[in-house]
Amino acid sequence: MQEDWLKRWEEGRIGFHRDSVHPTLVRHWPTLGVAPGSKVLVPMCGKSLDMRWLAEKQHPVLGIELSMLALEQFVSEGSGDVARYQHTGFSVMRQGNIELWCGDFFHFHIQQAAEVGAFYDRAALIALPEATRQRYAFHMAQLVPPGTPGLLISLARPEPHGPPFNVTPDEVQRLFAPNFTITHLGDGEVEPNGFQESAWALVRRGPIESR
Repeated sequence: MQEDWLKRWEEGRIGFHRDSVHPTLVRHWPTLGVAPGSKVLVPMCGKSLDMRWLAEKQHPVLGIELSMLALEQFVSEGSGDVARYQHTGFSVMRQGNIELWCGDFFHFHIQQAAEVGAFYDRAALIALPEATRQRYAFHMAQLVPPGTPGLLISLARPEPHGPPFNVTPDEVQRLFAPNFTITHLGDGEVEPNGFQESAWALVRRGPIESR
């Protein structure tokens, strides 16, 4: 999966990237009640412009991405000096109040997420094959403390092959209900290609239940 993801960026096969801020983020983020100044975790962030929107709303952003090429493109398309350093196996770049960690999300640990106060997933869950999505949901639950809110965008599609992969509302419930309260915020219009997005507000519950 990792090799395929890196190859997509190298070959420019990134049809999942949007050249504008996602309207679902703009519509639903204010309803989550995220405290001003809360650091927002963005897993598998690519070079998403959504991170700049969050930063403009005075949220420090912590993006994690496997492809260094994606992160280099992000900072080159931005403005301001870029600081670079290494931290616990990750290559890290900082531009303004956006911090980008290059490496495997599953190697990112709770000590590194200590200051995270919210999370945003537009392209992480739907980028993962079915066998990995359970691991992702549990890892997210391990990273964020109880009470942490987040916005998840899932994608239903007529063909199950991806990425992006088909993630049904039932699967969202199955994956996250053990450790998060879940509120369905609404569905997007069905696109000509048959894709339909759904938006979800998640809030981390108390101690993780054993699996």
